[in-house]
Amino acid sequence: MADLSIDKDPHFQVRGIPDEVKMNQLQSLIHDALIGTGHVSQCAILKRKDGLIRASSVGFQLSNEQTQMIINAFKNPAATREEGLYYDDNQYKCVRSDKNSIYSKCGSKGLILVRTHTLVIAATYTTSMYPSVCVEAVERLADYFKEKGK
Repeated sequence: MADLSIDKDPHFQVRGIPDEVKMNQLQSLIHDALIGTGHVSQCAILKRKDGLIRASSVGFQLSNEQTQMIINAFKNPAATREEGLYYDDNQYKCVRSDKNSIYSKCGSKGLILVRTHTLVIAATYTTSMYPSVCVEAVERLADYFKEKGK
């Protein structure tokens, strides 16, 4: 009689999580951890190495120029703090800029950037949202990724 063991059949062997599943997990994570707070308008997770978008909230589009600006903002935090960030056709003033976190605002809107070992989380808030809740949610998600070594 033939051996019908599942663990020996190559069709049932898991070789890693497919990229589509990873993307769905990240999509769920940013929706639950960030958008779900009600104080994050839009957000995305970028790879630090090349600026590729790993996941983003619905309708949040970043151009290649914007992703490079986000990645490059961490290269010289002092200059970023002094010059601010040009994002979404507006000049954002930096209220905090260090090697791991950049908080910037333009009127009552804001852009929060937090860096981990391999990722950058970008999030925005708008007039009706609390900036402190947005910052806390993004920093908490970044801490989660840091604990996972990402």
